[in-house]
Amino acid sequence: MKMGSGRDRDWLGEIYACLGFFTRLPMPAYRLAPDGFGRALWAAPLAGLVPALAATLTLTVGHAFDLPPLASAGLALVVLLLITGALHEDGLSDVADGFGGGSTRERKLGIMKDSRIGTYGVAALVLSLLLRASLMAALVPYGFWIMLGVLIAAHCSSRALLPYTMHTLPNARANGVSAGVGLVPKESATLALLIGVVALAPLGFGHAILAAVLLAVVIITLHTLALKQIGGQTGDVLGAIQQAGEVTVLIVAVAALN
Repeated sequence: MKMGSGRDRDWLGEIYACLGFFTRLPMPAYRLAPDGFGRALWAAPLAGLVPALAATLTLTVGHAFDLPPLASAGLALVVLLLITGALHEDGLSDVADGFGGGSTRERKLGIMKDSRIGTYGVAALVLSLLLRASLMAALVPYGFWIMLGVLIAAHCSSRALLPYTMHTLPNARANGVSAGVGLVPKESATLALLIGVVALAPLGFGHAILAAVLLAVVIITLHTLALKQIGGQTGDVLGAIQQAGEVTVLIVAVAALN
């Protein structure tokens, strides 16, 4: 598959590449140029459609079998973790451990690379899972289409922040997942953000604007923190940003519905 621009660009291959990276789903064979994945990241928010649909179906089935909403949400989280391989949750826990437990930049990066998890990481994971489970449980009474719209908004818009982060922040280390992707062009980062904004539409105009503003606050805050703590971004920082963005949109949506 060729990587080009305009009509010659392999848009479908780039979507497959993002789906293959951000989920554990088997994707059709694709081949991008060495620097092609950075350009393909415009499709990162589209990868959020898969977990959004899977979580909605799980919540719907759980409700159909008269499970308590929180139990259905717990099952939905299990499905989400299986589909994504806990990619972003791993980043969140590593950032919490590194930023919370390291005294120097080098020490923070070393902790983040360590496969072991510490107190800060456990606390961050528990809080993230608890918030997401309770917020998804609150969506169950509103039915399939409301749940689907809200979860699309949360999963797609939160992933739209990742290419922008990779474009604007330097790599904190010379190797690693984020550094290995290479340059994310401005055009790809901008298109991802536009898709993320469109994904907020199910919230309604006013609440979509509120969610966009709060997502901007989240990304500015975490960008500033990452620069101060480790001098840039890593794959773990990207995971933490996605988790924070997802929770932010869910909070806005549930507050709006209530």
